[in-house]
Amino acid sequence: MGTTRFALHSWTLDSTPLPEVLRIARETGWDALELRVVDFERAAEAGRSEDEVIEMVRNCGLPVAAMGARLGWMYADADEYRELLGILKSSFRRAVALGAPVVQCPVDFASGDIRTAAERVRAVGDLAAEHGLRVALETYSIAEQFNTLARGRQLLEAAGRHPAVGFDVDSYHVERGGEGFAAMNDLTLDEIVYVQYSDVPVNAGRPEPGNLLNRLPPGQGVVPFDQFFGILAAKGYAGYWSYEAPNTATWERDPTEVAREAMAATVAVYPASA
Repeated sequence: MGTTRFALHSWTLDSTPLPEVLRIARETGWDALELRVVDFERAAEAGRSEDEVIEMVRNCGLPVAAMGARLGWMYADADEYRELLGILKSSFRRAVALGAPVVQCPVDFASGDIRTAAERVRAVGDLAAEHGLRVALETYSIAEQFNTLARGRQLLEAAGRHPAVGFDVDSYHVERGGEGFAAMNDLTLDEIVYVQYSDVPVNAGRPEPGNLLNRLPPGQGVVPFDQFFGILAAKGYAGYWSYEAPNTATWERDPTEVAREAMAATVAVYPASA
């Protein structure tokens, strides 16, 4: 696989405690981890401090590809915006402490005045730059406004193409957003901050909040992974590829088997020419 690096997203093993996720990721051949805000919140509920979680992750032997943030800050009212900005700053702090180069965050699911969203994207980009990080915005198939890469680019353009902000390109949402994978041809390398992947089931239906927890290992659904991986690799993307596959059915299975199966499926579809 050369220098290709695959990360395991903690949401994929959501029913498994974080210490076990760390062990399983290492033992099943993943190169890195992706963590979420909720991983720290659950640890706090279990009596672990942020510093203890950071030390535990550092000691697991795997780097952190990205630290997640909480969505909703683009169109939140003033009080909620301050709260979400505080959470975002926590994600920046944790990313720096863990050596993660990226903070990943979905776009707002609601719609509004793009000028408001753009102003806040610029502000978040400035904060990220102060920490030496980049923000990867994920266009989400159930979002009312920024549900495709093309619409996401409108937001980046309105924000003046801040150098610290770009896309998290996610195979699941590109497929479910309906614009087609050829849309990725329009992306520049600078716009591609991060990549997540999973497969979409056959006959998945409309992208709605109630049917997003059905993601599959690559090769088990309809995503053309030779095209997905191939386009991004040909553009020169050299960052982590994060397997984010929340699925209520797999949460009932042995998490070690789930992680091992996903790694084998990834290697099977990743094009040798990429």
